[in-house]
Amino acid sequence: MAARRLGLIDGLPSLELGESVTALAEKLVRYGGLPRKAVNDALHVAVASVWRVDYLITWNCTHIANASTRKTMEKIVLASDLPFPVICTLEELP
Repeated sequence: MAARRLGLIDGLPSLELGESVTALAEKLVRYGGLPRKAVNDALHVAVASVWRVDYLITWNCTHIANASTRKTMEKIVLASDLPFPVICTLEELP
């Protein structure tokens, strides 16, 4: 299953992790947007925000596509003067 998913994205450009991304991910964890154990999830949200991605599609409903964490994450990202992506599952994609 993982190999199949990786095959689907083979050849697509990737977005770099940089200082801005890691700083925003730290804020997301520090200010309660996501728990410390979900630092990789914080990086996903931070990458989408810093790189101004319109939609972040995820199957992670525990932390990322979660109504209660989404509100806090959005406040943190917007307070950082960055756009907050539309976070949804594939089924929710407009």
